[in-house]
Amino acid sequence: MKIKVVAVGKIKEKYLADAVAEYAKRLSHYCKLEIVELPDERTPDSASEAEETQIREREGERILRKIPEGAYVIALAIDGQAPDSVEFARQMERWNVDGVSQMIFVIGGSLGLSKAVLARADYRLSFSRLTFPHQLMRVILLEQIYRSYRIRNHEPYHK
Repeated sequence: MKIKVVAVGKIKEKYLADAVAEYAKRLSHYCKLEIVELPDERTPDSASEAEETQIREREGERILRKIPEGAYVIALAIDGQAPDSVEFARQMERWNVDGVSQMIFVIGGSLGLSKAVLARADYRLSFSRLTFPHQLMRVILLEQIYRSYRIRNHEPYHK
C-alpha cells in the first residue's frame, strides 16, 4: 500500500518534525509513505473573504498537481466523516480490499481546502469538530494511520 500525505505548510517546530519522523519510521513496516509539503500562502490579518478564497484556490491548485490520476483522495475536512479509531481501521481495510493501492491524504493550510480539492476528494475525513493547527494535524493523521495498521493486524497498541 502506498500512502501519500500532501500537506500545505512547513513544519517549523522541532518537536512536531520529530513526531512526524517517528511515525513515518513506524509506518515504514506497514506501507510506503511519502510526505509532500507544499508552500502556504501568506494570509494578511485583515484578509477579506474574497482574498481568503483566492488563497485557498492557489493552495488548492498546488495540491491538485500532486494528485496522480486514479489515486484515492481523502481530504481532511471538518465536515467529513468522523469515525473512531476502530472504524477508521476498518475503513482503511475496506479501501484496501476494494483495490485502492494508493491513498492520498490531503491537509489544507490555515484557511482549509479549496472547493476544487474537496470536489476531487473521494472521502472527507474529520478527526474532530475542533480546529487544530495544520502542522499538528499531520502528526495526528500519521498517528491514526499507524494505529489503524496496529488494529488491523491485531497488534497491541494503547487505547
